[in-house]
Amino acid sequence: MYQIDAYQYIYLLGLLPLLWFAFGLVVRWKRKLQARFSRPDLLNHLSPNRSQFKPTLKLIFFSLSIFLMVVGLMNPKIGTQLETVKREGVDIVFAIDVSKSMLAEDIAPNRIEKSKRLVSAILNQLASDRVGIIAYAAQAIPQLPITTDYGAAKMFLQALNTDMLSSQGTALDNAIDLSGTFFDDEDQTNRVIFLISDGEDHSEEAANAAARADELGIKIFTFGVGTENGAPIPLKQNGVIESYKKDFDGEVVITKRNAEVLQVIADATNGKYQDGNDTQAVLDFVSEELKALDKKEFEAKKFVSYKDRFQPFLIGALLFLLLDLFLFETKTKWVQKMNLFNENTNEK
Repeated sequence: MYQIDAYQYIYLLGLLPLLWFAFGLVVRWKRKLQARFSRPDLLNHLSPNRSQFKPTLKLIFFSLSIFLMVVGLMNPKIGTQLETVKREGVDIVFAIDVSKSMLAEDIAPNRIEKSKRLVSAILNQLASDRVGIIAYAAQAIPQLPITTDYGAAKMFLQALNTDMLSSQGTALDNAIDLSGTFFDDEDQTNRVIFLISDGEDHSEEAANAAARADELGIKIFTFGVGTENGAPIPLKQNGVIESYKKDFDGEVVITKRNAEVLQVIADATNGKYQDGNDTQAVLDFVSEELKALDKKEFEAKKFVSYKDRFQPFLIGALLFLLLDLFLFETKTKWVQKMNLFNENTNEK
């Protein structure tokens, strides 16, 4: 296996055909000039040690030097080295509310964007913990299984929106139950659910779901976004607010953060509730709580490590460059005796 670090240097190989083209022009010019001065047979008598082949050989050496130098600049990484990496941490599932109430703008820019930024900030400070993501409204759907790939987690996180689920409402029990299925029974690690929501629960089964999670050894930390005063749910078209969501009586719906529900869920698993509006406070809270949890070795992965192999190419380039510099265009006597290039002619 191999990989190339700097493909952009490959364009320098375009110098080689230009070099050979220029060499051809010079050779042609020399021959025309020599033909004006003397016949080829007389020229051989005047310059008997002149080699016909060595100029081309010098060009070959110089071309190989350029080629190897360019390959060295591209920094090829060849070969594999297997490394066993052991990680210690906890399994964390982020359960993120994507119901329409998360569009409320009582926290800038709105609740769902605040939630996504909050999760992203938490991911930035994690080290070796495994993470998973689910989204939920009236039902819960998996987004990312347990993984250590934080880059993938952020990609799936950015894709979350309030239109991804057609059924609306907030079923916290479904979110908790689905999160519980993400944990691997074979790896007995500390299991944590970070539930981010405004706390509006339309199922009224969240406490029972939290109790089931507690039986599985899962600890739930809840984060409430939004304000207790609440805000209307904007209905936008092309980013412009056209109206606000209304109930069956035509009254504008005001959605409020329900911290009590989130507190009950956290208490059921010996977890804690934290106000999610203050990002720094959340980060400090998460850091302290994760430090308090026992981290266990949960995984040993083999990673393929590539080693830099530019050194042999640069050494080869230097070698061919030296050969080009110290190779003269006159005939070599011992090679001439061997007549490898048919440079000797029979004299009559």
